[in-house]
Amino acid sequence: MTEWVLASRNAGKAREFDAMLAAYGIRVVPAFVGGGVVVPETGRTYLENATAKARFALEQRGQPALADDSGIEVDALSGAPGLYSARYVSDDPWENVEAVLVKLLEVPWPLRTARMRAVVVLACPGGRLYSAEGVIEGRIGMVPRGTHGFGYDPIFVGPDGRTLAEWSTDEKNAVSHRAQALRQLVAQWRAGAGSRGTAGQ
Repeated sequence: MTEWVLASRNAGKAREFDAMLAAYGIRVVPAFVGGGVVVPETGRTYLENATAKARFALEQRGQPALADDSGIEVDALSGAPGLYSARYVSDDPWENVEAVLVKLLEVPWPLRTARMRAVVVLACPGGRLYSAEGVIEGRIGMVPRGTHGFGYDPIFVGPDGRTLAEWSTDEKNAVSHRAQALRQLVAQWRAGAGSRGTAGQ
């Protein structure tokens, strides 16, 4: 089985990626469990952030390194939190969720459109980079619902009227923004797209 390291200290995120990639014969393990430096997200795009993290993990571990950057883009907030979703008002996910809900208190349901966007990058020995993006459209709910997922999942209402936090793990791993991005990434990697579709372009 192929093993990729995930440019993260988050064992939970590694398990999620591992579950989504298991069907492709790929095992994912966190690169920095127990500490270690993770490149700060100072890029101007999701792609820049994910690329920097993947390249750093490759340098540190010497094996294919996967990284992601993702965010929620709320139209009524001019696309915010976007790139800064993980640290919108603080490092506490619930404080960020609360901040979004408060800012949308007077925004009616039809205007609460939003999307979840994820960009994934795989950095391989030899310099090859693969990148892909996934997007799921929806709306911001009035209140949090559901016990699965993390981050903004409890307030992001998908096309079926349920929040991502109300989806089962199998449902989420099949159609989420991250799942979409990973499917494209694996297809590129298997086809040997390499520098023709690199994150550096």
